Amino acid sequence: MKGKKHKPGQIIGKPRRAETRLAEGATVSEVCRDLEVSEATYHRWKRRYGAMNEDQLKRLKALEKENARLKKIVADQAVDMSILKEAAEGNF
Repeated sequence: MKGKKHKPGQIIGKPRRAETRLAEGATVSEVCRDLEVSEATYHRWKRRYGAMNEDQLKRLKALEKENARLKKIVADQAVDMSILKEAAEGNF
């Protein structure tokens, strides 16, 4: 299957549709084929986002993005501090 990005509504909706299909007697592999996701993706989504609604998922994605941005800023500051410390000690 080719990789593609799924929107938050799809990440919430596809596992819910899968649950109804599974209740009707379909197998996980059949459901995943119909939803066009791998079985690993289905299980990961179910584990991570099972009890969320779409608004909560959007908020989670925004917070993850903000967290990554802040981690990058902290890493850049650590490098700058290290450079300044070496320059102040005269070890350059």
